[in-house]
Amino acid sequence: MTAADIHPIPLSLVDSDPLAAAAAFGDAFARTGFAVVSEHGIPDRVINRALGATKALFALDEGAKAANIVPNGGGQRGMTAFGSETAKGAAARDLKEFWHVGRELPAGHAHEDVMPGNVWPREWPDFKPAVLDLYDALEVTGLKLLKALALHLGLAPDFFDDPVRDGNSVLRLLHYPPLRGGEGGSIRAGAHEDINVITLLLGAEEAGLQLLDRQGQWRDIDAPPGSLVCNIGDMLQRLSGGRLPSTSHRVINPAPERASVARYSTPFFLHFRPDYLIETMPGGPSDWPPITANEFLQERLREIKLL
Repeated sequence: MTAADIHPIPLSLVDSDPLAAAAAFGDAFARTGFAVVSEHGIPDRVINRALGATKALFALDEGAKAANIVPNGGGQRGMTAFGSETAKGAAARDLKEFWHVGRELPAGHAHEDVMPGNVWPREWPDFKPAVLDLYDALEVTGLKLLKALALHLGLAPDFFDDPVRDGNSVLRLLHYPPLRGGEGGSIRAGAHEDINVITLLLGAEEAGLQLLDRQGQWRDIDAPPGSLVCNIGDMLQRLSGGRLPSTSHRVINPAPERASVARYSTPFFLHFRPDYLIETMPGGPSDWPPITANEFLQERLREIKLL
């Protein structure tokens, strides 16, 4: 399998040379829908603390994890059990379990009816501060990337600041257990596109993440240690009129010698605020009717069988 033609781009370029950052990230995203980001600035201690909390969480017994599933919650907060999610249009369920953490809203917030409160495991009191620190750090990183993408699209660098303020962004703590045999046609994550604006992924150093290129070939995504992977979601594809494509990607099962190794990753799905009206910019190759971010999210959650 050939690796995708994506080379690490330092996030520090957004501060030192915004136009160069816009050109570099714009090129990578326009060609592949993905970019590999180096020098992202998230401290190792924040990443390692959250990873430790994640591993401890998924080491809990099945009963303890099941107690944190929110009935009829669409998997938006707390635990989603192994095998619950299915990629859009797929028959086989993914070989993964995950935990979702969203934005902490003050009481009486305008969006509390569609952005539910978080669920915190009682077994690990350190879990909440560790995970929220990573949430906050990834949001800051995402906002910086969006400045480069705004310039690439010919918009003001702060264009996205208001649409994502109080956005329904979600941090997913992902656990792909070791393979046990008998998985049938299932893989760790079936081919899909992300719903949101952009996704920032830590934990892609373990092999398995692939993107579908424009020639219909699956390509490995090589992420050097210490980097993060970012991809365009459907919401930004829609807003940009297709100039920034939301690309199909998947996580394939490991080689036999790695089948007994669990895989952990922490994708951060950066969203617009729920009431933001996504309207396609003129001049792109595609056009879509206006839709609010929350309406679009609910539509897609039904498609992937979480609602």
